[in-house]
Amino acid sequence: MTDMEAPAYEPTPSQTVGPFFGHALPYAEGPEVVPGWHPDAITVRGRVLDGAGEPVPDALIEIWQADGDGRVPSGEGGLRRAGHGFSGFGRCGTDPAGRYWFRTVRPGAVGEDAPYIAVLVFARGLLKPVRTRLYFPQDAAAHATDPLLSAVPAERRPTLVAVAEDDRTYRFDIHLQGERETVFLGI
Repeated sequence: MTDMEAPAYEPTPSQTVGPFFGHALPYAEGPEVVPGWHPDAITVRGRVLDGAGEPVPDALIEIWQADGDGRVPSGEGGLRRAGHGFSGFGRCGTDPAGRYWFRTVRPGAVGEDAPYIAVLVFARGLLKPVRTRLYFPQDAAAHATDPLLSAVPAERRPTLVAVAEDDRTYRFDIHLQGERETVFLGI
């Protein structure tokens, strides 16, 4: 190589993130989008599972949503709420069994979309978080006209709809791969 030739650089291989989610990102109030005494509080819970159906114990789940009237919070928020209000944002790390939970409210519809909660999953083996949506079974009529759900093959749509366990508890398991893989959204 002469002094005028630039050296040939090879790109380094991609690396995955973590697992480091147990430090600093989760916080005590993270799963509480509304306080427990809120009259419209519901619980959304589930598990994050890998392609073999095994729990992912070090995943981090974030949710973003509108309130019950379909309003998206636009004012100042905070990781630590003053015991009242609705933030529209929650964060929960999974436990050793891959479980997570959130206390929130059922969102109202925004625009033409059926009511939904936006879900981001950060986990080992992922270069970037994967995005999906959680829809509610009570909104089946709105699901028929939702622009995103309409683009998903009918046999895959159930992976985006939570299961009602009772009138205030919903289960939404997230399968990262495999036969039951949750539908994930592009950018």
